[in-house]
Amino acid sequence: MALTLQVIYPATDGTRFDMDYYTDTHMPLVGEHMGAHIDEVLVTGGLAGGGPGAPSPYYAVATMTFANLDALDAALAAAPPVVADIANFTDTEPQMMVGQVIS
Repeated sequence: MALTLQVIYPATDGTRFDMDYYTDTHMPLVGEHMGAHIDEVLVTGGLAGGGPGAPSPYYAVATMTFANLDALDAALAAAPPVVADIANFTDTEPQMMVGQVIS
């Protein structure tokens, strides 16, 4: 069963998020440390919220797909340098969700 790990960065008042650092430095770090266990990565940058003119409630969402729980566990075991890098591009508190791919 394929699984996903989503890392969601809320855009809350008074927080910062450096998208250039995130895409140019952090995501390659993800690839270096966790990439051998990841099947696919999709990064989405927030543009807008649900209503007309509403700002996005999120800076970004990273979705990583894994073949199975063993691959996810191996990626998470390799993640400490990736987690340590978060403070270099944001001071928001990332949220994480592990999910099962339904369709």
